[in-house]
Amino acid sequence: MSKDFETLILETDDSGISTLTINRPKQLNALNNQVFEDLDAALDKIEKNDSIRALIITGSGEKAFVAGADIKEFADFNSKQATELSKRGHRVFQRIEDLTIPVLAAINGYALGGGFELALSCHLRIASQNALVGLPEVSLGLIPGYGGTQRLTKIVGQPKALELIMSGRFAKAEEALQLGLVNTIAEGDLVEEAKKMLSGMIKQAPLALKNAILAVSEAGNDSGFESEANLFGDLFDTADFKEGTSAFIEKRKPNFSGK
Repeated sequence: MSKDFETLILETDDSGISTLTINRPKQLNALNNQVFEDLDAALDKIEKNDSIRALIITGSGEKAFVAGADIKEFADFNSKQATELSKRGHRVFQRIEDLTIPVLAAINGYALGGGFELALSCHLRIASQNALVGLPEVSLGLIPGYGGTQRLTKIVGQPKALELIMSGRFAKAEEALQLGLVNTIAEGDLVEEAKKMLSGMIKQAPLALKNAILAVSEAGNDSGFESEANLFGDLFDTADFKEGTSAFIEKRKPNFSGK
């Protein structure tokens, strides 16, 4: 267990799956300045540690993943300060999206406002039975400011994104699943099911996972097909491609090295 952070707990198991827990249960894990500073520092550690094969982000306790931003911190901000606040959120959450290992949000309970935007920055999402997601910023006279308008629209399309944002309503786990906001709903222990979901992925070639994440991130861009071709081609020069094809021909399980 890592004790390097005031508001986070970072743990890595023997398989290389790290769990990053936002640990402010009395505040329902609300995002404040310290959380963002700790997230930045934790991401530095994760990026530098090649033994980490996948990342789970979750919240402490059963009530909330992250119930939102700490409104008291910015209630008196002016326009310039608010814009900088938004840009800081964009930068940190983009770092999560740009990780080239699978990143899975394990949504336990409330994931609202900035908390849902954090979950949307992850590559995958699994929800507890009591999960509740939404972007209620309009009830404060605001709009989502940590990337929610952009990432939600990519997942559900413009009409549904506008409906959810302009109504500020919450979606329960089943609706979130139907909308494609989460990949699955856990039937048992959330983090254990998250690890099970990732365990099948981290058995695959690490460089293939990396390039898959990079290629999918280009979807919808003019350069998407060209990026896919280049990323596909790059893998032919890797030891893992040679190992994977040899294992297939020899009818054995591959032993990938990440090279």
